[in-house]
Amino acid sequence: MKQTISFVTLGVSDLDRSRQFYKTLGWQESSGSQENVAFFQVGNIAFALFGRESLADDATVSPVGSGFPGFSLAHNVASELEVDATLQEAVAAGGSLIRAGAKASWGGFRGYFADPDGFLWEVCFNPFFPLNKDGFVQLPK
Repeated sequence: MKQTISFVTLGVSDLDRSRQFYKTLGWQESSGSQENVAFFQVGNIAFALFGRESLADDATVSPVGSGFPGFSLAHNVASELEVDATLQEAVAAGGSLIRAGAKASWGGFRGYFADPDGFLWEVCFNPFFPLNKDGFVQLPK
């Protein structure tokens, strides 16, 4: 299998609310979006919002579940100040502050917010994985 991720799709409880949340953060919705799905280009990955029930049905699994989903999404920025600013922006857009920006034991600086469906986003400054000229993380080879 080729080492790539093409899409990250969140199954959300209220598509209109989630669509508006991400648009309020300044994300540009793709013209490929439809009434029942919202698409956003995020670097080399497509990010999608889809109704939770519909996504579960598509995968033939139960939509019932709560608590920690076992993953978080991450948004890396170029400085500690940008971590705090991004967390404030997410809260102003309707997200919830989960953990304020703080030094991490491994040497970076991070905080967490949750989107309206409770999906966790880490906002992180990692001095060991710098951002390239396009703002994308550059992992060591």
